[in-house]
Amino acid sequence: MPELFNSRDIAYRAPFGAVAENTAVLFRVCVPRHWGCHGAALLVNEDAKPQQSFGMFWAGVADDDHEWWDVRFTPDHAGLYWYAFRLELALGTGYLTRRPDGTAAYSPDGVAATWQLTCYAADFVTPDWLAGGIMYQIFPDRFAASGSAKSGVPTDRVLHTRWDEAVEWRADAQGRVRNNDFFGGDLDGVRQKLEYLQSLGVTCLYLNPIFEAHSNHRYDTADYSRVDPMLGDEQALRTLTDEAAARGMRVLLDGVFSHTGADSVYFNREGRYDTVGAYNSPLSPYAPWYRFRAWPRDYASWWGFETLPEVEELSPAFMDYINGPDGIVQKWLRCGVAGWRLDVADELPDGFLEALRARAKATDPDALVLGEVWEDASNKESYGHRRRYLLGTQLDSVMNYPFRDAILDFLLQGDRASFFNTVMTVAENYPPSVLRLLMNHIGTHDTERVLTLLGGEPSGGRDRRWQASQMLTDEQRALGLRRLRLATLLQFSLPGVPCVYYGDEVGMEGYKDPFNRATYPWGCEDTALLGWYRALGACRRACSALAEGEIRPIDTVASVVCFERRDAHGGLLVAVNRGEQECRITLPPPFARGKILIGDGVVEGETLVLPPLCGVWIEE
Repeated sequence: MPELFNSRDIAYRAPFGAVAENTAVLFRVCVPRHWGCHGAALLVNEDAKPQQSFGMFWAGVADDDHEWWDVRFTPDHAGLYWYAFRLELALGTGYLTRRPDGTAAYSPDGVAATWQLTCYAADFVTPDWLAGGIMYQIFPDRFAASGSAKSGVPTDRVLHTRWDEAVEWRADAQGRVRNNDFFGGDLDGVRQKLEYLQSLGVTCLYLNPIFEAHSNHRYDTADYSRVDPMLGDEQALRTLTDEAAARGMRVLLDGVFSHTGADSVYFNREGRYDTVGAYNSPLSPYAPWYRFRAWPRDYASWWGFETLPEVEELSPAFMDYINGPDGIVQKWLRCGVAGWRLDVADELPDGFLEALRARAKATDPDALVLGEVWEDASNKESYGHRRRYLLGTQLDSVMNYPFRDAILDFLLQGDRASFFNTVMTVAENYPPSVLRLLMNHIGTHDTERVLTLLGGEPSGGRDRRWQASQMLTDEQRALGLRRLRLATLLQFSLPGVPCVYYGDEVGMEGYKDPFNRATYPWGCEDTALLGWYRALGACRRACSALAEGEIRPIDTVASVVCFERRDAHGGLLVAVNRGEQECRITLPPPFARGKILIGDGVVEGETLVLPPLCGVWIEE
């Protein structure tokens, strides 16, 4: 039986997904003839603006029992448009309202939920070089240490004597967790591991902050203009970017522009620097960067952490320092980096993001500007207004937490319906140029290690003492590893670019910060898991459909996620069975007797047999 409407089916809405401004969009509803429909309208709101009504036309019969009504709507400028349908029926006025899967429900009482149409700037383009690639996230202090001598390292840093020591998590005698223990990972260490990274198929290195700072995470920037001396210097960064480029890799830096460190050139609360910081004098050239309620001790700080004073991003002095000619954004792009990942992008004002993107693109049209946003970035509201991240003037793409949640929820307790509701909503709401570059991670420095999450006991808000004492049992680790293979089959095949958090590929464990930030276990890797990641990378490189191909869900039982990726050159079928029972799936014709590229399963004629906790990629 036909649907009343389905926003994910081009028979009802074409083209699919987000559209460029001035693109005509066809909307069609399929109404049962016995309803006696004698009029229909498309109802459109552009966010808070008054609703518009567009009359629909009778467009013929669909079958003996249904008829079509349609209309074309052309959004003429970038923005979010919310739509539903009104029907004039024999029994009165009714409405079509959105279900979570994009289909329509009939309501006689009004519109309960609307569909979203994203319209982006006609000239919005994103860098081609990342599409179809693989990202790798590195926490610089913990990935690899070259052992080379450094100069200018502050003497108040606590250095571990062994690479394999546990991270420090306890408070000091004053009850403060200082995050000032270091292991000595550096940029030369990363450079020395480029061959290893190339073996994984990596095309983009995302480095957590590298600028001078006095914590091991370096999100408390002390000097944006200088590489932290423990990591090396500007020449070390240039050498890394040059040698990475020779291997087909680019380097992405972390930009932390919503706050600085209190112990910084700019604020100088600790008196470490010979500058006159905002804390030292209200006449400091940096004073306009910050918001003091009562100078000097009462100031706005990030989430209440007094070590992280917030900046006034739209302050002309700060805007010029970061986004101006010869500013920080331009300086490091000219040093050879490929772009910026923007920390807490949802806390950066629109004007700041627009200025940053403009400066980055003027410096290098291929520069990538990627933001940290945890929700659906197409329709997020923050600071009292709708954000415009993905409409063409701010971000090229974002970290993709919705896909992470969909993958992990499916494997741990979900079903295919909720998985596809999340995935297809993102595919529908994000511009295609954004979708192809989504940073598809399943773990980062801000989350538990994925192996721990998939195999271990939920932390459930337990304290650091409990987290520090936990290691997976042999049974938990075996289950976690099986689930991790399924998670990566999905991660590496969904629209966007998979990002591997350093060490996940060799089975690192750990709960939240700081236990998810231990040192990479060189010489103690899980080689079987490493081989799996390398095989995934090789298969991904060989399949063009995974770069920009469309995604089409395939209906199966609740314990199996199955979908097709397809472009002009061919298709790939992905199937994952999270259940404890064998499943048999009838393959679509292009994949009958297809070739299994990776995974565990058997193709028997037109049937795919999937054992419990197994998945496959099948090439037609």
